Parts: sequence; structure tokens; C-alpha cells
Amino acid sequence: MDQAEQLRNIVKQQNKKQRSARVITVTSGKGGVGKSNVSVNLAIQMSRLGKRAVILDADFGLANIEVMLGTRPQYNLADMMFRGKDVKDIICTGPEDIGFISGGSGLREMTNLNKDQILSLVRTMYELDHYADVVIIDTGAGISDTVIELVASSSEVLLVATPEPTSITDAYALLKTLHRHDGFEAGSTSIKMIGNRIQSYEEGKELYLKLNTVVNKFLGMEMEYLGAIPYDECLPRAVMQQQPVSLAYPDAPSARAMLELAMVLEDEKKEIEPMDTAHGLAGLFTKIFKHQFRSK
Repeated sequence: MDQAEQLRNIVKQQNKKQRSARVITVTSGKGGVGKSNVSVNLAIQMSRLGKRAVILDADFGLANIEVMLGTRPQYNLADMMFRGKDVKDIICTGPEDIGFISGGSGLREMTNLNKDQILSLVRTMYELDHYADVVIIDTGAGISDTVIELVASSSEVLLVATPEPTSITDAYALLKTLHRHDGFEAGSTSIKMIGNRIQSYEEGKELYLKLNTVVNKFLGMEMEYLGAIPYDECLPRAVMQQQPVSLAYPDAPSARAMLELAMVLEDEKKEIEPMDTAHGLAGLFTKIFKHQFRSK
């Protein structure tokens, strides 16, 4: 029995025992478009909707999530993978009782895992289902190998873009790279665009139509439009205060828009098959590893 088959068997066995946490991967074609802001505020709003939300920070080398949440984790994913820490050891508690996991260099080091480490990691990831209803992965910006690997293995992807021409161009570049990735299966991944720093509803819809038309024509891919977040002065003010806008200014237009997006996502959950092995953090890692096995 090869490693990929062993992973599939683990997933099947675990899915018979329990449901998987929902995994939502938030990404963007370039930095500076508010991706991490979206991740944090969505987690807070989902917590307010009664969901146990955990953020996994996969934006290596930066501490944006830590700054926004006002927390400094003692341990990260690499400590669990290589230094014997449990899942409960690496989850920090943030505002509104959301959880936070620092990726450290753990995801980047996955390519060097041996067979036993891979199987152990996948088993361990199922423990997260006891702590979370939804896991939001905040990826790095751009088209690095780690970002594309995560997005290609995800069943739900939120693509954050702004009306700036560079944001649109880079968002298309990310989707083009994703389309060419061997591990990407268009039918297994739902890609939803979020327009950020939008001046009006019409501008948000126009941004989506512009990008989706090009993506559909040249890549044969289809995106959905999740919604838009308006620009307001409370957003940069909250950033300066090192607080999520949903906490600092809960009645601000941007904070209300985050709540609406969370409510739409929660409504869509009813359509997700609970035993789909693509869901759950262990399921996501399994897809990544299976692709690595095929590539070797």
C-alpha cells in the first residue's frame, strides 16, 4: 500500500467517526489589498454567529494577524509537527474567543516530511475538529509555491481584490498559475471573489464581472461573487489602533459588510456535504501530500 492510499484510508476512517471543520482559504494576487483584515474580521463575525472559528496564519515572515489580534503565540504549527506539541498547545485565544494558530515555517517544511511524519500530521489535524467549526487560512500574497499549493488543495477559496489595476492583474496571474497547477481540480474548488475598498455596490459588481469575464474566456474557470467591503475611514483608523474594525467600530460600514459576508458563507454551508473528504484541515493536507507523491 503506497502513502497516498494510506492517507485516503485514514481520511475515510476518521470521517466515519466525526464531522470535519470547514476550511476557508483567503488569498490575493498581491499584498496590500486587505486580505489579512478580511480573514480576521470574518473569523470574529463568524464567532458572533455562534461558530468556533480558528485562524491559521500561513503568511510566512510577517506577523499581521498577531498584530491585529494583539496576541503573540508561544508555539506554532512547526512546534506541533517537529517538536511534540499538541494541537491545544499551539492554539492561542484571541478576541471574541476566536482561535489563532501561527504557521511558523511549518507549512513550508512539509515537502521534507517523511512517511511517518505525514501520517502523524494528518491524524493530528483531526483533533482540530474538537476545537473549531471553521478554520480560516490566511495565505501569503502572490503566487509562491506555498500559496498555490494551499489554494489548489482547498475546497473553498476567497479571492480578495481591489479596483486597482495592479490588483486585478495580479489576481488574474494567481488564477492563471492555479489553473496550470497539476494538483488543481476546478470542479473540487469553489472560488469566490470579495471586492475590497469599494466605493459603491456597482463598483464591486463591475470589478467581479471584469475579472470573471477574463478568467472564464482565457482559463475556462468560473468564479462566484461573494460580495464587497466598502472603504470607510474607520478601517484605517482601526488598523492604526491595532484592532480589527469589527471590534473597534462594529457599526462601521466595513464591519457591517464583514458580518453580511459571514452570514452568506454560513448560509452556503447548508449545501456542503458533511462527509466530503475535501473538507477539514486534515483533508486539505491530505490533498497536498497526495499531489507531492504524484510529483515524485
